[in-house]
Amino acid sequence: MNIINTKNAPQPIGPYSQAIQFENFLIISGQIPIDVKSGFIPESIDEQTYIVLKNIKYILKKSKYQVKNIVKITIFTIDLNKIQIINEIYENFFLKNKSSFPARSCVEVKALPKNVKIEIEAMAYR
Repeated sequence: MNIINTKNAPQPIGPYSQAIQFENFLIISGQIPIDVKSGFIPESIDEQTYIVLKNIKYILKKSKYQVKNIVKITIFTIDLNKIQIINEIYENFFLKNKSSFPARSCVEVKALPKNVKIEIEAMAYR
């Protein structure tokens, strides 16, 4: 088992790892939309979704995985009424990275860390 950590994605804000590699699996902890360079969290759901997916891609890269290796995504959002916007950014992300769409769950939650609107966790396999 290997603990994965990259400075290109937000550092954990609690007692957990960015990701764990176990055999051929990479399990990525829930990522929130913190821009690593500035520490800024944008207000809009589209910008937040984009940053979260970008941070996941940095973790994949550090682990020598690619977007096409993602097999499962779980999306947590505070407002399912924004799913159309989330889906648009999400779809573009996978298409741009020449990947098929992984299995996915999407749930509405009451609140997320740092009052963000979205958190995404992922599992990859190679």
